[in-house]
Amino acid sequence: MQHRNRVRRIALIGFAATTLGLSAIAGAQEVPVNQDLQRNVNQEQRIDNGMRDGQLTTREASQLEQGQAHVDRMEQRDLSRGPLTGQEQTQIQHAENVQSRDIYRDAHNSNEGNPNSASSRRMQADVQRDINQQRRIDNGVRKGSLNNAQTARLEGREARVDHMERRAGANGYVNRNEQRHVQQAENRNSRAIHRNKWQGR
Repeated sequence: MQHRNRVRRIALIGFAATTLGLSAIAGAQEVPVNQDLQRNVNQEQRIDNGMRDGQLTTREASQLEQGQAHVDRMEQRDLSRGPLTGQEQTQIQHAENVQSRDIYRDAHNSNEGNPNSASSRRMQADVQRDINQQRRIDNGVRKGSLNNAQTARLEGREARVDHMERRAGANGYVNRNEQRHVQQAENRNSRAIHRNKWQGR
């Protein structure tokens, strides 16, 4: 009887250890980064659309760009350590969900922007560049011309641009000088994307 109970306890311990081990492996399993990068494109597109139809003011768009910078920083941090784990992607997706709700909230409040104002047009142009750059990074990952380390560095660069856009529109108006600085940073990012994609070939 004692022998049978001891065998049963050993079997239960072995089962528990196996279950925990499989859970740990599942948590550490590599997951593709493409859906996160595609959401970056989608979120930026929603901000751009909101500005173009007057649902978002320049100030609101700039605040949302700070949210984009937060997501980009998370991707930079996690990808710099290697492929995304399931836990890391869950955290990124949570941040993306928060950003998505913020975009919806700002686009459906009582504030209205003037899409034809000089300030809004400048911000629209900057956000459109964000869309293009994020799309190029996503395409590079999909085609295998960008590895995790390169993608991490590029997302860090995108985060800096998003933060610049946040500062530029914080007072509700983007002037020519502020846009020029953002465009210069975007031009540097564009060259960095091109350079890194060619290095991966």
